[in-house]
Amino acid sequence: MDHSQPTAAAAPPLLARSLFFYAIFYGGMVCIAGVLGVKQVALGPLAVEAGVFAFLLLVVMSSAVAELHGQAMGTLLVRLGFVPLLASTLLIQLVIRLPHDPAMYPPAIAAFPIVVGSTARLMIAGFISYGLSQTLNVLVFDRLRGASGAARALWLRGMIASIASQVIDTVLFITIAFYGDRPILALMGGQMLTKVVLSVVLVPVLITGFVAFGRWLDRAPER
Repeated sequence: MDHSQPTAAAAPPLLARSLFFYAIFYGGMVCIAGVLGVKQVALGPLAVEAGVFAFLLLVVMSSAVAELHGQAMGTLLVRLGFVPLLASTLLIQLVIRLPHDPAMYPPAIAAFPIVVGSTARLMIAGFISYGLSQTLNVLVFDRLRGASGAARALWLRGMIASIASQVIDTVLFITIAFYGDRPILALMGGQMLTKVVLSVVLVPVLITGFVAFGRWLDRAPER
């Protein structure tokens, strides 16, 4: 006869609040980056596609998650970003192909596929450049911490990692999307310069704020 006592079921692992928050935010920015990229914005003498602002937030969030929860978790966040990216792309293509309501505002009928639609080449370029550049961002950010694991200047690591990832993103996307159709070196030059400037100006402040906010979310509740 078995007299062993029943064991209590193991409690499910708790998900850190910062990780939960940033994962949701990250998924949203992955989806909106491509839509914003339709517009070219002028920042003084510089010009860049508006999707860079969402992309900078992706860079900052993956770095913040790597800082708070380790490189492996930051890389996982990047990989899981393919799920909303792919789902939104497929849904956009489905909606474009569905017949429109005859009462729809006429200018919007022609504008909608131009704004949200992408060719297969552009979509492939976006997937490849996103995955490789964001993964590189997390890797560089973590490696700059040093072998000892001591927390070196957070803002500096974030800025350097962002610059590296932005340069790689630009090279990959423009080469894959436009090689053979447009002069890619001219396209790359202006885009890179603008993205580097934005990384230097915005990322140090953003990464510092996002990490501080994540630590505040994860603080132990008062008893």
